[in-house]
Amino acid sequence: MTVNVIVKLVDVLGDSILKYNVLELVHPLSSLLSIIQSTTAVSCVTALNQILSKLTPWRFKRQQEIWKILKSTNTVDHIVCGLQDFLLGTKSLEYFQEMASLLSTILWRWPSSRYSVWSNGTLLEGLGDTSLKHNSSVKVTILQLYSAIALCGNGTTKLLENGEAPLLMMVQCMGNSHPYSVRIEAFKLVQCLVRSEKSCLALMRLYGKSIVKAILNTMHDWSLCSGKVATNEVALLVEACRLALITRWAGDHHFYFWKFGVHQIILDLLLSNFHKSKQNQHFFFLKELLNTARKGLDANCLLILRPYIWDILGWLAIHFAEDYNPQMHEVKHYLDLLNACACLACVDSIHKGRQVLQNDLLYTSKHEPALRAVLLMVYSPCKYIASQTRHVLSELLIPNEEDLEYLLDALRSTTSKDKFFVSDNHQIVINLMGLACYSCLPICQNIIIKNEGIEVLHSVIRWCCNNQVHIRRSSIASHLYHTSEETICCWTHNDDWEGADILLFFSLWVLSELIPNLSFARNHKEVTSAWVVDVLVLEKFEIQMLMDKLLEICSDTSSPGPKWFATYILSYFGIYGFPSGLGRRIAKALDETELADMKLIPANGEPQNVHTAIIIARCPSLLPPNDLPLNERTDDECAARKCPENFSGNFRRKIRLSSHVDFQALTKLLAFVYSGFTEVGNDLVKNLKLLARRCNVQLLSDMLSKRRPKWGNPFPCYDLTPLLPSGHYFSDIVLEAKVTEVAKSTCNVCSLLLPHVHAHKVILWSSCDYLRALFQSGMQESQSQTIKVPVGWEALVKLVNWFYLDELPKSSLCCLFHNMDVDQQINELEPYIELYWLAEFWFLEEVQKSSLGVVISCLSSNRHLSVKVIQIAANLSLWKMAEAAASYLAPLYPQLRNSGELESLDEELVDLVRSSHVRLSQEGVSDKLE
Repeated sequence: MTVNVIVKLVDVLGDSILKYNVLELVHPLSSLLSIIQSTTAVSCVTALNQILSKLTPWRFKRQQEIWKILKSTNTVDHIVCGLQDFLLGTKSLEYFQEMASLLSTILWRWPSSRYSVWSNGTLLEGLGDTSLKHNSSVKVTILQLYSAIALCGNGTTKLLENGEAPLLMMVQCMGNSHPYSVRIEAFKLVQCLVRSEKSCLALMRLYGKSIVKAILNTMHDWSLCSGKVATNEVALLVEACRLALITRWAGDHHFYFWKFGVHQIILDLLLSNFHKSKQNQHFFFLKELLNTARKGLDANCLLILRPYIWDILGWLAIHFAEDYNPQMHEVKHYLDLLNACACLACVDSIHKGRQVLQNDLLYTSKHEPALRAVLLMVYSPCKYIASQTRHVLSELLIPNEEDLEYLLDALRSTTSKDKFFVSDNHQIVINLMGLACYSCLPICQNIIIKNEGIEVLHSVIRWCCNNQVHIRRSSIASHLYHTSEETICCWTHNDDWEGADILLFFSLWVLSELIPNLSFARNHKEVTSAWVVDVLVLEKFEIQMLMDKLLEICSDTSSPGPKWFATYILSYFGIYGFPSGLGRRIAKALDETELADMKLIPANGEPQNVHTAIIIARCPSLLPPNDLPLNERTDDECAARKCPENFSGNFRRKIRLSSHVDFQALTKLLAFVYSGFTEVGNDLVKNLKLLARRCNVQLLSDMLSKRRPKWGNPFPCYDLTPLLPSGHYFSDIVLEAKVTEVAKSTCNVCSLLLPHVHAHKVILWSSCDYLRALFQSGMQESQSQTIKVPVGWEALVKLVNWFYLDELPKSSLCCLFHNMDVDQQINELEPYIELYWLAEFWFLEEVQKSSLGVVISCLSSNRHLSVKVIQIAANLSLWKMAEAAASYLAPLYPQLRNSGELESLDEELVDLVRSSHVRLSQEGVSDKLE
């Protein structure tokens, strides 16, 4: 009776229930979930679900307190047990639906709750089977529960790998035989599963054809009906269009989109059933084409879908097959009209931008997708789409110095500010994208340059880098925002190509269009446009500043798009390649002779001492086929090779190169192989391009040819890890880990029993001052073929990965880690603690910094973990790490002291925690006074 009263009370009070102390209700209600009497349990679940669903995300403290209660009463475990009881037939359908609904609510709000659900494979499969046997309301409940599970990246992986029944049910529920409510939840679930490119492609391999067909059928069904569209149908259309944004990633699903007529369907959504009256019409005049597009757009049909349609169109264009001929596939007139619609919307956005307030998010959200679609179409691999888009733009964007001056002045004003305000970003993005549209037209490029466009863009780039301006597209395009993004966990963030550097990206995009039109005082007079500026626009020191900033972007920016455009622009300054930390370290070995084991002997120059391991990893075509591992050999022999001959001395082999190999081109190629980039004069470009092509160094060949970056390509990394699986073939050193109880050798190359790695001295020599000094010392250790590394096997594997990839594998701070006990968490962190200790006397600053970062990022998960870490760090005299752990314990010091949890620590460490607590308290008082 009491529970029933609570249900009525919560229902009557509604949202105002949060004004009262709901914690007093949450605890008893959650405690009764395991009660045997189903009717009482159902009432408890109903009341608890109503309370939790009313919680607002900004009441973070209250949410934390409620989660502590739910965790202490084992609420999630009781719900899972109840659901399994239903699957066994011992509970009612009403009980199941209420329990599943409450579980969804909890999973959406508290990421820590998800592990015990997605790790239960029996439950996941059972839910899928159940949904196939019951009515629509049950399907909706189960689909919502799956969506909540998929908020966790590990949960998504589990569903994709082992969830045959759930995935089959999901695909079936997308069909038009199901009610709108079921289909909407099915579309939402697919959206959760395709949050990253990896998971999207995995799902497309399984059900790509069926999913694309369901998307387009839903979008097409609207055109078959007439009259006003119902609210629930609009909601379904929105979810279908949102899911169609999987076109952002290249893959086989693009084939199905075109096969099932995406061009006709999105045109019908834009122009209200265009195909019914205009299906066979071809436009012979651009004016007629633009008039038809304008008339259709002015009808304002389904405006809520337009941002999605522009995005879909842009993604389809940028991933269009290069050899696809629209005229042969009867889609030309559809593409022409879509192109005209996008260009009209784009030009309207540019012209109306001057009339809009800077912080008008509604304007930005409405017009940014159209601008973006046109820019993607301009750079489509399909030559017809690209040329047609430029042609239409050239008719609509009549060169107007006043408009261009306004855009440039607005950007000047932004970069002159001392501080950056988030509200500024909306207008800056539109201004940059508008400038990008102008810059793709040759007739406008000269105007931009004459109005100091290069200097303005250089200022914007410096401003973005110096002020750490990071903006994601989802913050300015509201149709991409979803509340689930705030509570996802265990996902590797998968941004668009520009990542969190959208302003930097478009600044570089525009600059990449203008730079080829300049003549520089670096003997690089080769340009790709007829609109050449004969005067030196940038002073010499400004050119150097720009080059330094571009090199900085290549190394320090995480987003691949800006890095690609920075390297592309640098190629016009004679710098070709991809600067990296590992490349800079390996470059030291280019002039090193002690460890070199090969001579390349050109016909017209000095012999070049090189290292077989570096060559085989970076440019294997320089080596004769017999020197390659089996998996690297090909039947085609590079023109640069001849058979090796015996060579006496320190070198195991020498290779005489063909007389066609230019000596200067060879030295530049080797510089690229070792460092990842090279500086080349214009007089040498032709020979180096020929050599790079013959040696299959495609990246360098493309850059020398001034090919624009292909949208979506990952930024090349300097990777020597291919040497490791067959490292013994060129290995001259063994790294041996210290003995542990669980360590076992799995080497199938040698008979060493201890865990070890076959490595290469030249790579270790390049990256570690300690090892370089050891190899050059002349002592007995320098001649040894084995180095005993005083860390465990797991730490050694991570260290070797850093030597060969410049990346320290990081512990995933996900729900797996949070659900470990303290001892298991320490086992996860121990390799990083060992590496931090080793890095101190091996002088590996980057390894030390990265290791400390991993440990610190994990300390907040468990206060008992901090107690363990501070003790281990003190034992190893790692006082910086001990101080970091103490800072995490500082807020809890009084509680830890009273509970006796600090008794295991030495008095010195307790004092360290106490001092951190005092310092934290003083800072708090100071903040209040301020």
